[in-house]
Amino acid sequence: MTHAHPAPGSHELVEAARATLAAGGVQWTELRAQIFAVLVESAHAVSAYDVSEQVSFRMGRRIAANSVYRILDLFVTHNLAKRVESRNAYVANVHPACRHDCIFLVCEACGGIEHLDDDRLGAEMRARAADLGFLAKRPALELIGQCRRCRGL
Repeated sequence: MTHAHPAPGSHELVEAARATLAAGGVQWTELRAQIFAVLVESAHAVSAYDVSEQVSFRMGRRIAANSVYRILDLFVTHNLAKRVESRNAYVANVHPACRHDCIFLVCEACGGIEHLDDDRLGAEMRARAADLGFLAKRPALELIGQCRRCRGL
């Protein structure tokens, strides 16, 4: 089935995020909006400390990293952000209405992160884990290597 995703950085993506939280009974506050904006505007995955610095500057007051972590965890729980485990960093999810086990392609040269969705691969990994009696809660699927640009392609 084909469906459309909001464009990264678009007003539609922000509205989709707001609607997702509202549907889950969670309020869209100014702080959450600012944190989501930093994720959306970042070219790379960002740490909670980077987000804290940027949001503190934008809001003109110090925002503690532990507060940012709580909101980022909320975003991950509601599928608004994805955590890149190998970098302890976060990216905005450009398709918050879809549940996919994202596979991150992490460039060790430039730090860039691309993602791809392969539901077949994700389902197979979950099935193999279940065969071993393992209950997969949140897959962390990452490939570390070099991106096309860094390879000169």
